Amino acid sequence: MLLINLLITHFNSILLIEQSSIVTVLIITVVFFLILLILGVRKSYKLKAENEKLSRKSNSSSTKDNETYKDFTEGHLYD
Repeated sequence: MLLINLLITHFNSILLIEQSSIVTVLIITVVFFLILLILGVRKSYKLKAENEKLSRKSNSSSTKDNETYKDFTEGHLYD
């Protein structure tokens, strides 16, 4: 009986994981994904700002191009 209890106790200690180790792993995982989330949001804001900057630059250059554009095909005959 003592041997059975000892084996059961030893077997249970092998299978069970301590609560503190589970909490530690969960905290590490949450911190890792939180860092990834923060970096992703930061990158998104940077890309949005760059997109708006390029959009404004494109709009200003397209109005300049339209003002100075001359149709060079006017005197040519195409078949």
